Amino acid sequence: MKINKIILGVFFISIIACKKGVVNKQTTLPYFNSAIFTPEWIAENSDKYASIHTIAPFEFINQNGEKVTNKTYEGKIYVADFFFTSCPGICPRLAKNMRTLQEAFKDDEEVMLLSHSVTPVKDSVPVLKAYAIENGVDAKKWNLVTGNKKEIYDIARTSYFADEDFVKTQDESAFIHTENFVLIDQKGRIRGVYNGTLAVETERILRHIKMLKKEG
Repeated sequence: MKINKIILGVFFISIIACKKGVVNKQTTLPYFNSAIFTPEWIAENSDKYASIHTIAPFEFINQNGEKVTNKTYEGKIYVADFFFTSCPGICPRLAKNMRTLQEAFKDDEEVMLLSHSVTPVKDSVPVLKAYAIENGVDAKKWNLVTGNKKEIYDIARTSYFADEDFVKTQDESAFIHTENFVLIDQKGRIRGVYNGTLAVETERILRHIKMLKKEG
């Protein structure tokens, strides 16, 4: 009788342990830990949880000449992208969809936006300021940043995995031109990657940000 109780106890403990490791994929966003962008659902009690990829520390200058660092975004949900002000192709569409996000969360201090110039030598602070005015950028919500080119390219490639060509060629001198919007959670981890030129993808980001807000 005692043996049966012990077996039954071990059985229930096993069920509880299994449930702790289960992640509801319908209500929880995955993590992205490499440039391959394979989604991974990782439970908080998993051994892998502590090693989830995070955005490296950074320091750039925004359209108002103010320093912007990872501390600026600490504890925030944010969407990051890479652009340049003279881009005639995808960048106007990226800016339009970023404005949609800005408008949706204009009164929400927990959500921010971050756009990095990939031509920082040309995109000086005055140039970024003019671009910000032209595109209705709210500096309290959305930073357009410039800075050291190598630092911007490094963080694009190794933190945000934003340069698909670099994954294939490893050519550090290659120009970064990406349409990706990257969703970052409150702890600096990648939780979504989207085609920033598409309105339907922007709607997905809106839904996913609301999911992240419920995670806390």
